[in-house]
Amino acid sequence: MRLALLLTSLLLLGCREADPSAAAVGGPGVGSACRQENFESSSFTVCAERTGRIEVRGSKRSFAALGLEPRQVAFAMNAGMFDEGGKAIGLLIEAGREKHAINRRKGSGNFHLLPNGVFLVRKSGRAEVVSSAEYQPAKDIAFATQSGPMLVIDGKLHPKFDADGQSRYVRNGVGIAPDGTATFVISDDLVSFGKFARFLRDRVKAQDALYFDGSVSSLWDPAAGRQDSFVELGPMVVVFRRQEQ
Repeated sequence: MRLALLLTSLLLLGCREADPSAAAVGGPGVGSACRQENFESSSFTVCAERTGRIEVRGSKRSFAALGLEPRQVAFAMNAGMFDEGGKAIGLLIEAGREKHAINRRKGSGNFHLLPNGVFLVRKSGRAEVVSSAEYQPAKDIAFATQSGPMLVIDGKLHPKFDADGQSRYVRNGVGIAPDGTATFVISDDLVSFGKFARFLRDRVKAQDALYFDGSVSSLWDPAAGRQDSFVELGPMVVVFRRQEQ
């Protein structure tokens, strides 16, 4: 069973290779918003949102389908659980319009490993991560996506995580740093929930962090020429370059 899981994980890791046609976007002042960091013998790519505004896009299924000019984009990442048709199974708000209501039902799978949570962006541009139980609708929420489980809650790791469990995937998520910056992370290696959560808590210093996914985790970093080639994604978060605001 463990051998089958490892082979599946390695296959998924191979699928995340950058699209060779995605050339790096160059030019004066154009640099990657992402960097690599090592932690507990694993590598992680860390992308900060300081470059510009954040939006959530739903049901496009791939980065290419977003139809965005690469020079507009600092980076993009898949951001939330979805059904077989690519539609969000939890809260989804785009441009102030609720596309799917908050989901507080109990169930199986990572989404229902409670507490789960919501990543939201207010009209002021401030990003937040809150647990689904604490989420309150508000007119000033411009974008939101629900996923799960929470990785870090008030500075503490999710209580159901093992220190370094047997389930290993390329994983991605978001944490809110002490200065309020939304920091998006995707692992470069197959990692456990425990290690991924510790990275968000101990290296990013996130007080609250939310898991996005671990079977189709993908990143688009135009400045680095990286566009992971999964074509069956669900909701995505896009961080635009500041000059495009």
